[in-house]
Amino acid sequence: MIVLSYQEIKGIYNQSAQHSSYSIMKGFSFSQYQNEDGKTPFEKLLDIFMELLTHTSGDADEAIDWLRELDKEYNLTDDSYTIDDFIEELRRKGFVSKDQSGAGMSITSKSEQVIRKRSLDQVFGKMKKSKAGGHKTNKTGRGDEVIPDTRPFQFGDSTDQIAITESIRNAQINRGIDDFTLREEDLVIQETEHKALTSTVLMIDLSHSMILYGEDRITPAKKVAMALAELITTRYPKDTLDIIAFGNDAWKVSIKELPYLQVGPFHTNTVAGLELALDILKKKKNPNRQIFMITDGKPSCLKEKDGTYYKNSFGLDPKIVNKTLNLAGAARKSKIPITTFMIARDPYLQEFVQQFTEANKGKAFYTSLKGLGDFVFEDYESNRKRNVR
Repeated sequence: MIVLSYQEIKGIYNQSAQHSSYSIMKGFSFSQYQNEDGKTPFEKLLDIFMELLTHTSGDADEAIDWLRELDKEYNLTDDSYTIDDFIEELRRKGFVSKDQSGAGMSITSKSEQVIRKRSLDQVFGKMKKSKAGGHKTNKTGRGDEVIPDTRPFQFGDSTDQIAITESIRNAQINRGIDDFTLREEDLVIQETEHKALTSTVLMIDLSHSMILYGEDRITPAKKVAMALAELITTRYPKDTLDIIAFGNDAWKVSIKELPYLQVGPFHTNTVAGLELALDILKKKKNPNRQIFMITDGKPSCLKEKDGTYYKNSFGLDPKIVNKTLNLAGAARKSKIPITTFMIARDPYLQEFVQQFTEANKGKAFYTSLKGLGDFVFEDYESNRKRNVR
C-alpha cells in the first residue's frame, strides 16, 4: 500500500488548515489543489505528472490515470485545456512515447532527467550550486577553490596566486598615489582550498517491509537516490556514485533505472549488498570511499554457497547478524565508513544498528522519511571534509 501525500509536492499542493484531505483511492490521500500564477496549464500539470511518476515507478499510463482522478476531484483542467491536450503536448515535447505494445505510453530519457532534477530540488532545495569542482577540505595552500582568506607573500609562492587588487591597494596605502610602486612587502596571496574526490556507493533496501504497515518508504528512498545522483553529476562531476539495490540478492542499478525501482517480495540480504559495495569501492582509486545504506529492517537473509537462501524473519538471527558485522569490520579495515540511515524505530533494530556502527566505526541516523534527504546531504558533505588524508 502506498501513501501519497500531495502536501509533499512542491509548488503544486499546499497544506492549509481550511483544506481537508480527500481519499480518492484506497491508500492514497490528497490535499486541495491551489492554482499557481505564472505557469501555463501544461507546466502545472507536468509538475503533478512528474511527482506521480515517482510513485508509480515510472508507469506513465498509471500516472495519467491518477491525473484524471485528480482532475475529477479538483478541476485541474477546463474545456480550453484538457488532460488529452496535456497528453498530446507531452508527446510533442518528447516527455513520453508509445510503449513497445503501441497501446500505451512510456517515459523518455527527457522525463527521467526532469524527475532527477525535481528530486534534487525537493531533497536538497536549500543548496546553492557552486562553481565547478568539489568539496572543501580543512587543508589550505595551493589548491583548487578560492576562499576569502589572504596572507603575505612568501618566497616560493606561485605568482598566479597573487591577489592583484589587494596588493595594489596595499601599495597605495603604503606609499600613496604620487609615489606608487609595487614592492614585495605589498603582495598578498589568495588562499585556496583543496578539493577531495569521493567515491560513494548508495545501497537501497527493496525488501517487502519498505511498503508494509501502510507507509511508502521506497519512494522517499528513490528520491534521495535520484537527488544524490543529480547532485554529484552536476555539482561534483569528478566524484563517482554507484547505486545498489538489495533484497534476496544485490545488484547494481543505473541512474537511468532509478525511477523504475520497485519493492519486491524480498527478504533483506544486507550481506550481499555490502559485499557488492566493497567490491566496487576496492576498484576505485579515490582516497575517499564511503557507503550510504538506506534501510528499514534487520538483515534476514543469506545466500549459501550452493545457491540456496538461508532466511529468518524472526528476531535477529546470529548466523546472519555475525556475517553482517564481519563485513562492517572488513570495511573499517579498508578505511571505508558506512553510514546507515535507519527509517524505522524498533528498539531491537536500533540495537543491531548500534552494533553494526560500532564494528565499522561509522555513523547511524535514525531518521523519519521527511528528514532523510537532509541527513544524506549533510553527511555527504561532512564525510568529504573529514576523510581527506
